[in-house]
Amino acid sequence: MRLIVLAIFSLLFQSFAFSQGCCSGGGSNPIAGGTATGVLQKYQMEVSLNYQNNTSSTFFEGTEEVSQEGIYDKLSSEYLFLRTDYGISKKLTLSLATGYHLNKTLSYKGQDTSASSSGMGDIIIFPRYDIYNETKGNIRSEITLGIGLKIPIGSHTDTMEIRPDIWDLIPPTIQLSTGGTDLMLYSFFFREYKKQKFRLFVNSLYIRKGYNSLDEKFGDYTSVSLFASKTLFRKWGLTTQLKGVSIGQLQINQAKKDKFELDENYFEKITWEEKRDATGSEKLIFIPQISYSKNNFTFFATSEIPLYQNLKGVQFASENQFTVGINYRFLTKECEPEFELEK
Repeated sequence: MRLIVLAIFSLLFQSFAFSQGCCSGGGSNPIAGGTATGVLQKYQMEVSLNYQNNTSSTFFEGTEEVSQEGIYDKLSSEYLFLRTDYGISKKLTLSLATGYHLNKTLSYKGQDTSASSSGMGDIIIFPRYDIYNETKGNIRSEITLGIGLKIPIGSHTDTMEIRPDIWDLIPPTIQLSTGGTDLMLYSFFFREYKKQKFRLFVNSLYIRKGYNSLDEKFGDYTSVSLFASKTLFRKWGLTTQLKGVSIGQLQINQAKKDKFELDENYFEKITWEEKRDATGSEKLIFIPQISYSKNNFTFFATSEIPLYQNLKGVQFASENQFTVGINYRFLTKECEPEFELEK
């Protein structure tokens, strides 16, 4: 409900500034919406609200599917993501984003009960700067760089009662945030063939994760995506994306390592090692997207199709994920467009 209020507020208060943000928790940071982004025109604003659904009941160890002997048999989540972009100048766009987890649920095997959480995740502050933008005849090229922060506002220490009067942390996969402040580095290259209404672009994202209050740091995230996009019948768009993702394993700081080496708390060491050994992955994902634009609105839907997965330890594999959303783009002040951007 709070996120819907934020969306309405952003649409009404048009002089406010706000591209892409990240889901959080569980050590991965998928981009909600999946669209590569450059910069906006000066005084231009874009507001986007996305809904993402993710479910999996498949386990991988390495590159092979395995049967799971543990207590959980299904992971599911529903996520609302709000982002706003604002063109401060023809080269600089400021982005702010946040998200609300409607639910993150781990279902118990053979039982009707489950472990779950819901609430706000993170805030993203993410400016982007256009370092090259040139049109030569039919071809327009753009290079944009970005640097930003992901600041946690959701909890990473939620607990559940595992036995009467005995509480423990819920698994990291369903915590609302990783709990650390992360540094984000972004690059974007765009090539448009105007007459053919065809576009090729590449983006990369590196997220250096920060330590949380548990002295744990989720693995750094790296992705590179290749896109091809074609406009059909003026209002329809088809985009294909091939995304490679690498996520490092969970780490702890040196002081905690030293403590474990002295075996001061053997049970805590075993628990942490189990968590670490079930994190980290490499994936190759194919993502088709269809969009429809009318006036200043664009409606889109995407689906992720995993082509390759190599998971450390035994983990839930990527299985079913789709996203639907709406973008609204407009000018907050009358001015002459300095260059044309595709919606």
